[in-house]
Amino acid sequence: MKKITFSLTLMITTYFTSAQNPKIGKIISNDPSLSTLLNINDQLEVLGEGFEWSEGPVWVKNGNYLLFSDVPTNIIYKWKESEKIIEFLKPSGYTGIMPYSNEPGSNGLTISNDGKYLIACEHGDRRITKMPLAGKGGKFTLADNWDGKRFNSPNDVVEAKSGDIYFTDPPYGLPDFVDDKSREIEYFGVYRISPQGKVTLIIKDLVRPNGVALSPDHNTLYVAQSDVKAYIMSYPIKSDGSVGEGKLLFDASYLNQQGLKGAPDGLKVDEKGNIFTTGPGGIIVLNPQGKLLGRIETGAATANLAWGEDGSTLFITADMYLLKLKTKTKGANF
Repeated sequence: MKKITFSLTLMITTYFTSAQNPKIGKIISNDPSLSTLLNINDQLEVLGEGFEWSEGPVWVKNGNYLLFSDVPTNIIYKWKESEKIIEFLKPSGYTGIMPYSNEPGSNGLTISNDGKYLIACEHGDRRITKMPLAGKGGKFTLADNWDGKRFNSPNDVVEAKSGDIYFTDPPYGLPDFVDDKSREIEYFGVYRISPQGKVTLIIKDLVRPNGVALSPDHNTLYVAQSDVKAYIMSYPIKSDGSVGEGKLLFDASYLNQQGLKGAPDGLKVDEKGNIFTTGPGGIIVLNPQGKLLGRIETGAATANLAWGEDGSTLFITADMYLLKLKTKTKGANF
């Protein structure tokens, strides 16, 4: 069963019945251990389609629903089992009146440690915000500048158990991208917001930092780079919340050279420390040491993913699609 709704000029299709939902993609195994994480013969279930560029999925445990961004249309959508996909928040990332850029909306989303707030990366308004999920009280800014200079376009975000918030700041939401005249920071950096609200630049040598995630013990920060140098980097987190020297965990560039399209973007970690990262061809599955275990080919440019439901389901945003895949593992600290 499906439901078709309209948003602006988009035709959004919601599929309700799992048995009838379209299936796409396939799983490619590079190591026998992948079968302990995924059912190798499974395909991805299409939950909805018709978005311009779906991004930033996050599961809301208190309510059992998924939120995700459609960046170009400046909307956060809500998906819940057996219900149609609806608008949750509009505008989601740009509150101006005049047209801004091709990607003005929210991007990466996360839920605060106490489960009460939605934390969002906002491209157009160039800030990190916090908003109560219960709808009581408005949105407020956590950070919109470093050293008095406005961010470029915050992209992905994660909160550590310490209360530190880590996020990336590439140029993708700026009207003229790298050459935009409104750029105030020379770096495309990774930042930390302390529990007291202090903003610190912690990584400044990546060309295009994008997705960000934490190891199960929150002692390691992972950063994906969307560039010709398609890297997954790991950084030890120090006791003060800063990070040590980065290490190249996985270089996905060779997959591009094999003809697979896409670049590392969003990433998530399971309870054993395995890393599920978007990249060339869809999703790349790595063990904690960075060994390639296999790939989930989505058939579309893939932006991000999130653990949801009982913690063993992956929700995936891939271009025009919202997808779902059952796994044999569980999200870290779910």
